[in-house]
Amino acid sequence: MTTVLVIGAGGVFGSRLAEGLLRHGFEVVVAGRSRSRAEDVAGRLRMAFPAGQVEVAVLDTATLTPEQLKATGAAVIADAAGPFQGAEPATARAAIAAGLSYVDLADGRDFVAAFPELDEAARAAGVVALTGCSSTPALSNAVLDRLTEGWREVVAVEAAISPGARAPKGLSVMQAILSWMGRPVRVFEDGGWTTRRGWSGLYRRDFGKAGARRVSLCETPDLDLFPARFAPRERALFLAGMEPSLLHLEAWLLGGLVRSFRFDPVPLAKPLLALAGLQAFIGSDRGAMRVQALGVDGQGRTARAVWRLVAEPGEGPVTPSLPALAAIRAITAGGVAPGARACVGVLPLEAITDEMAPHGLATEAVVGRGLYPRAIGPAFDALPEPIRALHETPGRSLWRGRAMTEGASGSLAALAAWVIGFPKGQADCEAEVAIDADGERSIWRRRIGGHGFASILSRPRDGGRLRERFGPLSMDLVLTPEDGRLVYRVEGWRAGPIPLPKVLGPTTEAFEAADGEGRFVFDVTIRAPLLGRLVRYRGWLRRA
Repeated sequence: MTTVLVIGAGGVFGSRLAEGLLRHGFEVVVAGRSRSRAEDVAGRLRMAFPAGQVEVAVLDTATLTPEQLKATGAAVIADAAGPFQGAEPATARAAIAAGLSYVDLADGRDFVAAFPELDEAARAAGVVALTGCSSTPALSNAVLDRLTEGWREVVAVEAAISPGARAPKGLSVMQAILSWMGRPVRVFEDGGWTTRRGWSGLYRRDFGKAGARRVSLCETPDLDLFPARFAPRERALFLAGMEPSLLHLEAWLLGGLVRSFRFDPVPLAKPLLALAGLQAFIGSDRGAMRVQALGVDGQGRTARAVWRLVAEPGEGPVTPSLPALAAIRAITAGGVAPGARACVGVLPLEAITDEMAPHGLATEAVVGRGLYPRAIGPAFDALPEPIRALHETPGRSLWRGRAMTEGASGSLAALAAWVIGFPKGQADCEAEVAIDADGERSIWRRRIGGHGFASILSRPRDGGRLRERFGPLSMDLVLTPEDGRLVYRVEGWRAGPIPLPKVLGPTTEAFEAADGEGRFVFDVTIRAPLLGRLVRYRGWLRRA
């Protein structure tokens, strides 16, 4: 029977790891600076697992020696104490020097980045040392490995976590969050490295059964590992949220204050924990995680893959411990080569999800294509290649060509066209369309004859249905392949979310096709009741 020394076994995540080890038949040694506290933790574990073997060791990680670790009789050291931000891997060094394998639940970006410096020593000692055996980066990377398997290109990747409102919040976790909140965070975005502030951005993400939630930029090791491992063309983000949404907004505002007044929020950890506790009853107690990837699959088609995990109330805090548990089982089974590295590319996703069974954690993976293929269905693949290419390219793309335009047919129509940004009449002019497509919506920024106007396409539905929004007004479109062309028709329109009478709505005569030179061809006329023609523009485009 293998013995594992668990540092931080009394904490939120360490206690779950210790329980998981006992459930799998490992012997556990509870480490702590205070014998009485360690005995209390050991007593709770013995009550929960009467057949398990739990011992106690008095250790201080600040003065830890290899000899002390050897004396515990453990074969593996598991560090779940934290916070790891700004810390030195002293426990890992001591474990390697003692000839013992090591895992931790580190989510500190700097800690994980520096960890491979121990690789040579770990190899020489013939032991395994893995850092980041937690939701990030171990689980998030294992999910992306599975989602992007066989893809030709990765355009963007993203992971997001949102714990339940009443999930236990440890002091070390709060200190870790505050250590980067409002401070510069290096991020791969828009195809290059840039700097943003921690907890900036108020994104809204769909967590499936856990609902839509607000999330913001979070500094984790994945911000380095995602670009290094998946080489996304455009961006790699890690986001985190708090429940209830009011608490998340308060954290976002605190980040803004830190950015503006440049103070250290870490000393506020205890009062902020108390504030979070006061608001916990008004938020959802389901924990959730979400990982998504956008790219090009093995068949050359747009692929948008989303993986979600939802934890029922009370079960969310077990999630970060499961990669560590899976790693320890793999190490003791001889399935991990010696060396020191981050726990990415080490465990298959199934090794981690298999540990979820006793805990009521539900996962799902949804793989789809872009807006147009999802709306039109199999008939999309029969359209000419130039049409498919323009509508199937994921991420950002730029298309340039020539056009001719016909302006508004009257003064009132001209006023409406001017408000929207439609071009005036020109016999020959430059045409440019910049498209930003993430698989859920496409933003089209058109510039024709020096006039710019934009629209957002979203809400793909069966029958070729899409919604296109121009500012506050939107049109419900029906896209129909006809004789090698893609024809657009207006089914309805609305102001914001309010449907408006169809008789008062705009109409279109629009189609897309391919010409003899293999170019994308468009011809669009938009009319308004009583006003007449607002604009007609037609021409061709090629990808820049």
